[in-house]
Amino acid sequence: MLGVIGGSGLYKIEGLKLIDEVELNTPWGKPSDKYIITEYKGNKIIFLPRHGRGHLYPPHLINYRANIWGFRKLEVNKILSVSAVGGINENYKPGDFVISYQFLDFTKTRASTFFEGIYTKEDDYIKDDLVSQYLKDKRVVHIDVSDPFCPELRNSLENSLKKLGFSYHKNGVYVATEGPRLETAAEIKALKTIGADIVGMTLVPEIVLARELGMHFASVSVVTNLAAGIKGEKLTSEEVIEMMERKTEEIKKLILDFSENLPTNFKCDCQSSLEGAAI
Repeated sequence: MLGVIGGSGLYKIEGLKLIDEVELNTPWGKPSDKYIITEYKGNKIIFLPRHGRGHLYPPHLINYRANIWGFRKLEVNKILSVSAVGGINENYKPGDFVISYQFLDFTKTRASTFFEGIYTKEDDYIKDDLVSQYLKDKRVVHIDVSDPFCPELRNSLENSLKKLGFSYHKNGVYVATEGPRLETAAEIKALKTIGADIVGMTLVPEIVLARELGMHFASVSVVTNLAAGIKGEKLTSEEVIEMMERKTEEIKKLILDFSENLPTNFKCDCQSSLEGAAI
């Protein structure tokens, strides 16, 4: 089943049938909002507003563990992350879509694992898998994130973007910063030298937590503006909101086409991410 985490209005799509809204609790607290269960051409898609409806939670205070665990409880095994980013690579223009294939983590205060040794919490939701076993045994886990994104989902995203004729870049390096402040021009200059293409505040720890649960995870971002110091102009939230509103219909079309063309047999190693990772 596919989960989509992003803006609060993404589920309002013509042809998408609203089935239910589910409120969950988890050992890590409450998710950002209710999970919106929908159906499109016989396939279920579950949406979660990352910041809550009304944009209640800043990036550094989102309950990422609760959000991702809630998807697990709803039997989601594939996640599409949709986000707004600033452009660092000079070839990336406002309005372009970006499929990330690597990330750089410059966050500071966020819990980024479910497995905390003797401090690990358990849930009454138990599956016959390594996740439940390692939580029960209070194991410490070090997952491999050499190739963090699901190659199968990345390929499906590219096929959909190509089919729809949207401008995109397929090998983006996403740098995650703590926020909620924007970056300085010096920070962006430094991040560019180490290979960053886009900058945002939400991908990490979402992707790390999803990988710990053996989920297939892909990220598509919209470049809403150029990052600090590139144009030499003041950055505002208004330009981010305006660009995302302009791109909303394209994002919705992308989600529907992507959901129709997901692979049935995954040949990646996402589901085995926990194998050999526990101490």
